[in-house]
Amino acid sequence: MTAIEVKVFSDAKSLGSALAQEIIDGIDLAAADGKDYVLGCPGGRSPRTTYLALAALVRQRATDLSHVVIAMMDDYVVSDGKTMRSVDPSSHFSVMAFAQNEIVAPLNSAAPKGCGISADRLWLPDPSDPSAYERKLEDAGGIDLFILASGDSDGHVAFNPPGSDPSSRTRIIELAESTRRDNLNTFPEFKSLDEVPLYGISVGLATIREFSHRTVLLAPGPSKAQAVMRIKSATELDPAWPATILAECQKPSLYTDQSTPSIGSSEKPSTTT
Repeated sequence: MTAIEVKVFSDAKSLGSALAQEIIDGIDLAAADGKDYVLGCPGGRSPRTTYLALAALVRQRATDLSHVVIAMMDDYVVSDGKTMRSVDPSSHFSVMAFAQNEIVAPLNSAAPKGCGISADRLWLPDPSDPSAYERKLEDAGGIDLFILASGDSDGHVAFNPPGSDPSSRTRIIELAESTRRDNLNTFPEFKSLDEVPLYGISVGLATIREFSHRTVLLAPGPSKAQAVMRIKSATELDPAWPATILAECQKPSLYTDQSTPSIGSSEKPSTTT
């Protein structure tokens, strides 16, 4: 296993700019090689500065994104009494809506006309056939760069709760109460815990570990102090903090910033921009 590279940035904006630069360079290299570029993405707060910075770079470089795939890691699901289905994309907490509105739409707006990400290249797991997502990722050759995030209070990654099986694959998960409480902050339109869905569909820990060619976990801000402390010294998966799966991934990095208390103002920030 490779030691986790820890990079500390001055703030969340510079963190996002650094990762966006790596992503767009990877997009360009894939195009030059005639290959698709598969970017694994979470929804939520932590990656927002990366997505904004990436759109700005796409506009600046006039980058062709037609070979890019956006592979989301999870979404909420609800029961209709007989089967599970993804939540309505019009719901404020829909990961599909987040992906369309905060990732794909800004990127396509920034790309040259006719060079955006087509609708069939936005991927999410299907509750009616979770294992199909595994096959799809495998057929694509894996994920070129997987962006991860950690739950504030319980270290969930995607919807994998504490105690998740290290060999877990894409599946429907009953969400831990701690995860649902964290999501009150992720989606502030929730008025109470009762409004947070009880289930989600999610890639598993083995999915992340085995399909990622490069993995970067983003943990900016004061709320990520515990996550940074648990992850930065991990040498293997700690089942009590699933985001430590980062330690078992290829080319793992932890990106944080100086506002995170466990880093502190004395930590020299990365000069990467």
